[in-house]
Amino acid sequence: MPNLIFHEVDHARWTDFEQLFESRGGPKSCWCMVWRAQGAETKQTKGPQRKQAMKARIEAGIPVGLLGYLAERPVAWCSIAPRASYRSLGGPIAPDGQEDSIWSLVCFFIKREFRDQGFSATLIQAAIAHAGSRGARIVEAYPVDPGSPSYRFMGYVPMFEQAGFKHVGVAGSRRHVMRFQL
Repeated sequence: MPNLIFHEVDHARWTDFEQLFESRGGPKSCWCMVWRAQGAETKQTKGPQRKQAMKARIEAGIPVGLLGYLAERPVAWCSIAPRASYRSLGGPIAPDGQEDSIWSLVCFFIKREFRDQGFSATLIQAAIAHAGSRGARIVEAYPVDPGSPSYRFMGYVPMFEQAGFKHVGVAGSRRHVMRFQL
């Protein structure tokens, strides 16, 4: 399996982020804003509006996630950021009361030609390492059971179990809340 190289999405990586999201099959209607949108942004449901909202966050230096590269080409994405930068995802309060110690691993995107090669597990490990390097003490994820008709972009329970995440609750009717303690 080829090795992915990871970089945090920042101003310098915007073009790569844009290229990946606008590629064939990319999440160009969502721009990973569904769980981030707050206030008036929740009414912005069109791709171009969401793209601008994401770009504004990146330009402001707000952490949004990681890009995975093969041969300097962006082929994968995972949304990993402080939980407070998202709307409520359903996780319990921090056990120590320090909400800023929780980072949320919310979604994934891997270009079609690179799927089923184990990159999801690699993305999870990179997200854990990244969150830890930024001061997180807990990484929280919201996967679904295999075969779920929705929220598949959030990953599947077995891959998080294999990575050492533990069940801590449920969110809605399909999403599990799982945590990895750093």
